[in-house]
This record gives sequence, C-alpha cells and structure tokens, in this order.
Amino acid sequence: MVSYSMSDIYILKEIGAQLKQMRLNRNVSQAKLAEKSGLSRKAISDIERNGRGSMMSMVQMLRALEKLEMLNLFSTEVLVSPIQIAKMYGKQRKKASKSK
Repeated sequence: MVSYSMSDIYILKEIGAQLKQMRLNRNVSQAKLAEKSGLSRKAISDIERNGRGSMMSMVQMLRALEKLEMLNLFSTEVLVSPIQIAKMYGKQRKKASKSK
C-alpha cells in the first residue's frame, strides 16, 4: 500500500516489485515475458528492480501477464445527478418545428 509520505522513487520501486510478483505468480521467466511483451529482458529487469521504464512498457508487461484489468483503477465513472438529468430532459425537443 502506498502513501503520500513515500517518495516517488520508492513508489516506482514498489510498482516494479508488484510486477515482478505477478510474473513469478504466473511462473514466467523474464526472458519469456520479454518475448511475449516485445520488451527486452533488460527493460523488464530494470522495471522490476527499480521501477525505471515508461508507462508504455508497464502496459506491455500487464498485457503479457494478462493483468490489464489493473488499469481499471484509473477509470473514473462520470455520474450524473438526478437534477442534471431532469434539466437535460427539460431542454429536449418534443417535436420538429414547421419548415418555412
């Protein structure tokens, strides 16, 4: 679990450690993950060890590990209040006007 008191570098290292654990839980070697993700084995090692890598690389790793659903945490659902819905319906046209 991360907190605001942690440094950015520490958080990146934690993300790398979590990606490594996901890989190990699937019993996949770095070489096999590299082959499946299109990344180099060194890139995977760098991400796992110290969190150094791009967001693209992280997405490639998650896809190869079949864990893309973890990115759903970044999705925000836009909720419309009942009052906003009522206002929208009040402005909807009920019928077409006569053509001139």
